Amino acid sequence: MATPYGFTPLGYDQVTSLGSATNLPSIPHGAIMVLVSCSTAAVRWRDDGVAPTASVGMPLAVGQEFQYAGDLAGIQFIQQASGAVLDISYYR
Repeated sequence: MATPYGFTPLGYDQVTSLGSATNLPSIPHGAIMVLVSCSTAAVRWRDDGVAPTASVGMPLAVGQEFQYAGDLAGIQFIQQASGAVLDISYYR
């Protein structure tokens, strides 16, 4: 079933181990976009082939979410403080 925006849901993941730079897990075949939501602690992300650190990268605050449609296999996340959780929905 397609969403009103033309995307079809493909799956969901939750990432709770973000102590080091971490790629998206289990990207479903055909996925072209993700919706990422951050809870518990802020994270940073990069998609330029360089791993983010707790102080360098694009920040994603607790309670924020963003859509990403770049290289899904290349984006990486890291927590800024212990306990960060990412909820990820995949779409095609």
